[in-house]
Amino acid sequence: MTASPQSPRPSRSSPTSAAQEPGNTVTTAVPARLDRLPWSRWHWMIVIGLGTVWILDGLEVTTVGNIASRLSEDGSGLTITSAQVTGVAAALYVAGACAGALFFGRLTDKYGRKKLFMVTLAVYLGATALTALSFDAWWFFLFRFLTGFGIGGEYAAINSAIDELIPSKYRGRVDLIINGSYWLGAIGGSLLSVLMLNTSIFPKDLGWRLTFALGVVLGLVILLVRRHVPESPRWQFIHGHGEAAERLVSSVEREIEEEKGERLPPPDREITIHQRKSIGFGLIAKTVFREYPKRSVLGLSLFIGQAFLYNAITFGFGAILTTFFDVPSGSTGYYFAVIAAGNFLGPLFLGKLFDTVGRRIMISSTYLLSGVLLFATAWLFGRGSLSATTLTACWCVVLFFASAGASSAYLTVSEIFPMETRAMAIAFFYAIGTAAGGISGPLIFADLTESGVVGDTVLAFQIGAGLMCAAGLVAAALAVNAERRSLEDIATPLSAASE
Repeated sequence: MTASPQSPRPSRSSPTSAAQEPGNTVTTAVPARLDRLPWSRWHWMIVIGLGTVWILDGLEVTTVGNIASRLSEDGSGLTITSAQVTGVAAALYVAGACAGALFFGRLTDKYGRKKLFMVTLAVYLGATALTALSFDAWWFFLFRFLTGFGIGGEYAAINSAIDELIPSKYRGRVDLIINGSYWLGAIGGSLLSVLMLNTSIFPKDLGWRLTFALGVVLGLVILLVRRHVPESPRWQFIHGHGEAAERLVSSVEREIEEEKGERLPPPDREITIHQRKSIGFGLIAKTVFREYPKRSVLGLSLFIGQAFLYNAITFGFGAILTTFFDVPSGSTGYYFAVIAAGNFLGPLFLGKLFDTVGRRIMISSTYLLSGVLLFATAWLFGRGSLSATTLTACWCVVLFFASAGASSAYLTVSEIFPMETRAMAIAFFYAIGTAAGGISGPLIFADLTESGVVGDTVLAFQIGAGLMCAAGLVAAALAVNAERRSLEDIATPLSAASE
């Protein structure tokens, strides 16, 4: 928890005395002060408070995928087919996430990061709890949509807050690892589904409900931790809360100096901005698409590629195992836990390279490598050369690289557009890219992967691989060298005063 903001040290920036009122011009060193901070307990608090919700998302999506076969069985308490769970319900979850990202993304830029990442988590918790009470297919579908609605808002609010609070030296690796922590939840969801689907422990109509209930309990714990995560000082000084930003950053500096036992170096730059309450949607759209067209193409390419790969193919992995390799439905969780581990290890081990080797090389190479390896997996699968175990091993290698690439999509769109558009940019590119791959994908590939025809599943693999390779080529040409640079250097704030 941060130190008390009372009686801060004299400010290291020079805000005007009227910094509380939007419309005034203020000169501040807040961005430079945040970027030159060493890693500390305060930063760990940010990571834990904001990043843990990705674990919940992974738990949520993986659990539903693994319990699909159980929900479709007689005695589950629902009249629903496996294809409806992995197809319709998955598409509705993603549609809800897209709608939530757009709805809450706009509010996040207008009302602040902290308010919205508390609200979105509350929406998620409520919808998850009501999913556990499902008594008919329509109820299950409705609250899968609303659960996604909350998660979509989380993506916009949290990614913008993370990038604005983490020093530029560490921003790439931290963003990738936090987004990659989704797969820790996926591991938990996979193993949990094995336990919950064991009818010798839980009845068919109870185990899957308790799984959702556990997600609610974990979410409540995260909600308690998240209360201590502060508002973004970058958002504060632009939106007329300059003095609050100064107090917050001063208290953090004092806390870190006490922890490290030495004085911090002075900031090396200042920025002058015109404070304003909000930015109109028209100006946001104009800025993103007219001022940064190449960056817009980059963002869309990265999101569409990773969305097809993950939402359309990996979430049908359980169906592939049961259809082609006769793996019992209660055992698919073991296999998914293995590929989920590969997904998490990718950002964990490769994340630092995005800050050292650089964004362009790492983004393009992770997309291209995962695409080429998936083409090879499709070829082996089509020849009948793979077993359930070796297919899982191939997916582990593919997703080691794909996960780092997919996480970098969120990093990219959250740092290459101006501060005032950040949450909305994340929301827009997530919504468009995910709608293309995450809504149409499950609907298309649910039939392909469950048809029992090898060629259909090979085609599913090849489409995902092709889109990842295409995105990698776009990144090689258009990716921005944002490593170790201040957000304000990468994209000048719209509120910045002219020189």
